[in-house]
Amino acid sequence: MTALITLSHGSRHQSAEPVVRKLTEAAGSLLGVPTMAAHLDFTAPDLPTAAIQLAAVGETEAVVVPLLFTRAFHARLDVPMVFAEALASSGLQLHLARGLDTGPEVAEVLAAKVQAEAPAGSHVVLYSVGSSNMAANQDVVDLAQDVGRRTGHSIEVLPATGGPGRGGAGLIEISLQHRSVHLLPLFVAEGLLLEKVSTQLEKISLATGATLTASAPLGVDLAGVVVKRYQQAQDTLATSL
Repeated sequence: MTALITLSHGSRHQSAEPVVRKLTEAAGSLLGVPTMAAHLDFTAPDLPTAAIQLAAVGETEAVVVPLLFTRAFHARLDVPMVFAEALASSGLQLHLARGLDTGPEVAEVLAAKVQAEAPAGSHVVLYSVGSSNMAANQDVVDLAQDVGRRTGHSIEVLPATGGPGRGGAGLIEISLQHRSVHLLPLFVAEGLLLEKVSTQLEKISLATGATLTASAPLGVDLAGVVVKRYQQAQDTLATSL
């Protein structure tokens, strides 16, 4: 039986780790396999430690699913580095799966949240972390367009980082142009960047006259995507044998 290890970015926000753990357990329950949640930064355990812990209880093999939406810095550099460390230190057979990505599976999850939670006629703001990698940013724009097609809502991307016009300032500008705005986080779990803007919604509404609503981070709604990434990694392994 091949275990599942999820690998999140990690966060200083106290509610992030329990959400990642619940997501990991939900995916593991669907797959019927043991699980462990690991993190790149801020939160324990890291990937090498998680792999060692699984080996200590008798596991011999695991698929690692990064809980990352884009192929930016963390996916291209940090993940391969810690994966190599875990492979060398744990003795487990490890297989690295694709991340969550910005493809149709994630678009479907986001669209379901919009349809269930966004007021009719509201302008949707897909709130992402943002990146210095332009290709990664374009992938998020493409994802937003897919969600818009699926839901019929107007939609745009607002990065949390990257300079003027981002984060709360950007949300104010958007709210001045629309009577109803729905914030749709492209976040696995709560984090400080998301909290910074979500705690400003009432003030922004009072300042702009717009009605602001918001969805929670995606959390366990991503379990099906994690399951698919695990299965894809297993299928790739099977065809290579």
